[in-house]
Amino acid sequence: MLRENQRRFKFDWITIILFLLLVGFGYLNILSASHVGEITSYFDTSQLYGKHLIFIGLTFVLIVFILSFEAKFYERFASIIYLVAILALMGLFIFGKDVNGARSWYGIGSMTIQPSEFAKFATALAVAKYISDLQTNMQTLKDQIRVAAIIFTPAILILLQNDAGSTIVYLAFFFVFYREGLQQVYLIVAVSLILIAVLALKFGILTTAIVTLLALLIRYFFRKKKRASILQYVLVLLIAVGFGYGVKLFYQHGLKAHQQNRITIFLRLEKDPIKLEQMRKREAYNLIQSEQAISSGGLTGKGFLEGTRTTGKFVPEQHTDYIFSTVGEEWGFLGSSVVVVLFVLLIIRILYLAETQKSQFSRVYGYGVASILFVHFTINIGMVMGLIPTVGIPLPFFSYGGSGLWGFTVLLFIFVKLDSNKINEW
Repeated sequence: MLRENQRRFKFDWITIILFLLLVGFGYLNILSASHVGEITSYFDTSQLYGKHLIFIGLTFVLIVFILSFEAKFYERFASIIYLVAILALMGLFIFGKDVNGARSWYGIGSMTIQPSEFAKFATALAVAKYISDLQTNMQTLKDQIRVAAIIFTPAILILLQNDAGSTIVYLAFFFVFYREGLQQVYLIVAVSLILIAVLALKFGILTTAIVTLLALLIRYFFRKKKRASILQYVLVLLIAVGFGYGVKLFYQHGLKAHQQNRITIFLRLEKDPIKLEQMRKREAYNLIQSEQAISSGGLTGKGFLEGTRTTGKFVPEQHTDYIFSTVGEEWGFLGSSVVVVLFVLLIIRILYLAETQKSQFSRVYGYGVASILFVHFTINIGMVMGLIPTVGIPLPFFSYGGSGLWGFTVLLFIFVKLDSNKINEW
């Protein structure tokens, strides 16, 4: 009995400490980004930082609740949790509340709940359940299609709610599938399609065809193993050109104006530099202000609550998607580096623990957690620094909001619970 109790409370404290550091540092930056005038009380619920402090308090209640269940519970009821998440996403089309053009929230009194934040851990559980139940290595097309259906169902529902940013996160599961044995050809195809899309938009269809043809010729003449037939190479060339043409059509007619402009600015598709700069100032105002805030921080930053661009509210939505600009201005390069290191350490720690799991379910779920955090972290910071096109997704444990904080907390601490039960039989 004593050994059982000891095992019950044996959690990975390195992961927990990294989580606490990120949440704590995140709150300090939300305080900087959201306070107006003199701070009289940290519990002032009329201010965003006061509300977020309540969210943090409820987070610890949520952690206790998550850890109170037996680890086997999450595996046994993974499918039910996933079904509830899908129903919650579907219910938004009837009962949802529009916020900033996206129908992604339920209004509960003065609060809003965003189901897509909770659908991530539900999907990670469902993927882990499917792969572990069948003991599949992701080699058969049938398993690949079924697992793809698990992740694309919530992704499509979220996309239909006009929340493209949250949809992109579901591509994180590609890393999970690759770890579980997905053939390398999928990675090659994915990278090739991205390159073809960029070539088609930036240089046109003719250039895309020429570059693709050269790549195929190089592969044909330097491939040592059995070569494919000429007809197969021609077919690949036609598919590549057709895909590039489809990308151009979708860019011109399938995207909204602001989405087109973001891609135009990022890839510099506008040939006239003056027009491009005018478009950038008009369409990328948030990004410009964010870049200026970060660059003004220098090496050590201006100091806590001393960021002039932060306190002056120059950066719109700075307490949510652009919270990292506050870090850059007030804590400088050194503070920003600390944040990056904390995220990297957390992700590496999760991957290390995932590899030590004795059950496939726990390992797959652990990789799902690490992949989701990695994609959120990479896209958000890359967006804020202008390294990738603007995509509206939060920085885990940093951005303001109860749904995001609770969703990431549940995602992480289910794995903490699974890790605390590393035994063969439950």
